[in-house]
Amino acid sequence: MELTAALKEWQVAVQALEQGETILLLRKGGIRESGGKFTVERDRVCLYPTFEHQQPALLKPPYADRVQPVASGWHPETVRIGAWAIVTDVFPIQAETAVMALLPHHIWNEQFVRERLLWKPTQPLWVLALRVYQLEQAHLIPYSSHYGGCKSWMELETAIATDPCHPVLSDSAYAEQLDTIRALVA
Repeated sequence: MELTAALKEWQVAVQALEQGETILLLRKGGIRESGGKFTVERDRVCLYPTFEHQQPALLKPPYADRVQPVASGWHPETVRIGAWAIVTDVFPIQAETAVMALLPHHIWNEQFVRERLLWKPTQPLWVLALRVYQLEQAHLIPYSSHYGGCKSWMELETAIATDPCHPVLSDSAYAEQLDTIRALVA
């Protein structure tokens, strides 16, 4: 299978997904989202790391130390695509108690989670569970201005072959984490 659909996320979050440290992403949607609201456009996507807007102060300490600060508007000449994912579950959450119960399961700190929940308060915070597959060999693709901007979803100009790959977590490890998360948001 080849994919051109991609989900943009901070590089530190993509790295945590690729290393099996989390299976969750929290989204409110970028400024340039269709209709100003977040929607899940695809269920199979390449994980596209972005460096702009990463802020160590919004991450838990182990992840804050991994951030590579960059100037506004900076982008790499090539982008490393090292994994793809299946969006297995999507949970819209508006209750602060449910969001706080998820703190042990993602990389963002309490301050950032609260800020995201309060931004556009009539819209939910979307929790995405991702089944991540590490590519046997990462692909380096040229950066395109088409990839810039505050948007979650995009089409890559270069198709990425998803095979060979292997799941980051075993079936049982992923199912166990997902069951825990489902119970917390129920």
